[in-house]
Amino acid sequence: MESRNSCQLLFLAVSDSSLEWVLQASGYLQRADLPEELLQSSENATEASVLIPLFWHGEEWHVLYIRRVTNQRDRHSGQVAFPGGRRDPIDTDATSVALREAFEEIGLHQHEVEVLQVLPEYRTSSNFIVTPVVGIVPWPYPYRPQPDEVSRIFSIPLNWLANQSNVEVRDRDVTNDAVTATLKVVYYDKYDGELLWGASARMTISLLKALHSDELLLDQ
Repeated sequence: MESRNSCQLLFLAVSDSSLEWVLQASGYLQRADLPEELLQSSENATEASVLIPLFWHGEEWHVLYIRRVTNQRDRHSGQVAFPGGRRDPIDTDATSVALREAFEEIGLHQHEVEVLQVLPEYRTSSNFIVTPVVGIVPWPYPYRPQPDEVSRIFSIPLNWLANQSNVEVRDRDVTNDAVTATLKVVYYDKYDGELLWGASARMTISLLKALHSDELLLDQ
């Protein structure tokens, strides 16, 4: 894994003025799926973590995603996501959650991940407080989708994700306990037949912001 040189290339790939849209456009960097007036108490929220995996392939960086299996009991059934899940008593911190879940869902051994940084927490409409953990992972690698949870493992080039023409914010009115508010939902264009939207899209943009703003510190 070309971790040190690759880190430098990653920094150079996304640290130019083309990413100013991430900081300036309304609705991209909200820290929750729902507006403040519709959020439940954080005391009732469930802690969770996801791994945002980055790998170098074909002379560019990619972000690895999963598509969840179709399951009527799963609120996020069939959606594009990052490998991850809720915190268990055995987990020592947010990073250990992300690494354990990545092994369970896609067969990625934790010693194969170079953890870079933890991004700000994200609050989902399903009342999870999710901590994204960014790490460099190997490619190629014998990734193995857990059949009860993951229907596909795929990737999207980082430069494509950083291109503003591929993403938009759509307004949607939502009502909860007779309170109506406008929800701003992030949607990317389809890539390789996959639709990245919602919380996973926002956490992707949080990654772009961290890289552009030097909040994600990389070894030079």
